[in-house]
Amino acid sequence: MRADTDVDTDAPTDERALRVVLAEDSVLLRDGLTTLLTRFGHQVVAAVGDASALLAAVAEHEPDVVVTDVRMPPGFQDEGLHAAVRLRAERPGLPVLVLSQYVQRAYAAELLDSGDGSGVGYLLKDRVGQVEEFVDALRAVAAGGTVVDPEVVRQLLRRRRDPLARLTPREREVLALVAEGKSNGAIARALVVSEAAVGKHIGGILTKLDLPPADDTHRRVLAVLAYLRS
Repeated sequence: MRADTDVDTDAPTDERALRVVLAEDSVLLRDGLTTLLTRFGHQVVAAVGDASALLAAVAEHEPDVVVTDVRMPPGFQDEGLHAAVRLRAERPGLPVLVLSQYVQRAYAAELLDSGDGSGVGYLLKDRVGQVEEFVDALRAVAAGGTVVDPEVVRQLLRRRRDPLARLTPREREVLALVAEGKSNGAIARALVVSEAAVGKHIGGILTKLDLPPADDTHRRVLAVLAYLRS
């Protein structure tokens, strides 16, 4: 696991104390996450162990953000994910951060497809061990950002090249960094180019993926969604 941070420091963040509903069937991890979030000044208003309890807790507490595992009782398949998608359908502005043990392309695509793609995150559970990265990701999601685990991005790029056939190597690099939630400034620093050059590359990506023009935040989400749907 990489030691450096993959959460963009220029992405929108929310420094206020967040009210969190946490859903995780492992008692040990649930207690650990509760302790971690409390240490960073956030309030876990409910910590539950299954999808039904998650839905009920959100209805009762109206949290600022939800953190949920993908696989939960009773079937340990994708109950947590389906609950997250349902919550975002019922409450379009509700930020949700989903944790997964493994990279699941379909799960990431379904989650990012919910709502308008903003205020949503998909992280591998290993990322929780990098405490500051995890907390930064939670704040970014709560503030309306979109965060995708870098390992998810890397595996998608390795497995599925066809959607990128029309893109130049540099545009592929830019798209990968966009999918990780990085801002134009952070991408420019990573690639050692100007922000204007990054904007030009993003414009080329949107054109080649046949994406409609939109505001900057939304069109970045559209670019990631177009890739994940392919």
